[in-house]
Amino acid sequence: MQKEHNIKFDSIESYDQLDETEKTLFDKAMEIRELAYAPYSDFTVGCAILLENGEIITGSNQENAAYPSGLCAERTTIFYTGANFPEVKIKKLFVIGAPRKATTSVPIPPCGACRQSILEYEAKQKEEIEIYFASLGGAIYKTKSIRELLPFSFDSSYL
Repeated sequence: MQKEHNIKFDSIESYDQLDETEKTLFDKAMEIRELAYAPYSDFTVGCAILLENGEIITGSNQENAAYPSGLCAERTTIFYTGANFPEVKIKKLFVIGAPRKATTSVPIPPCGACRQSILEYEAKQKEEIEIYFASLGGAIYKTKSIRELLPFSFDSSYL
């Protein structure tokens, strides 16, 4: 028997349709993206996380000549948050990525490793994290939980 699994996401057509908090996260992710260390791929990514206490944490991707040793913007940011704010819940995560010299692109979702890492923090805090992903202009995609982007996810409940 074949079954189907669908994902749900909102498509926000432009920056102007974001609320003030979302615009702040977009702006912070865009700003930190400029500080990405990406000399090999020239693909820069910025991430902004909103904590329940109102604080915003940012991070960018950090590459390394020994390629697997680099770290994506999402994991850079979420691991910093977990290390420095271990008891504070994450409410929203906003990620923007594109080639350094691009002016527009399609919305860039978190990679598989980042999805799994975000899932760990959702499970830890027992609360969903809204995920927004975008590019430099155009549509912005939003999901209510990383589980929408990671169907059949593996978490500690299987251990």
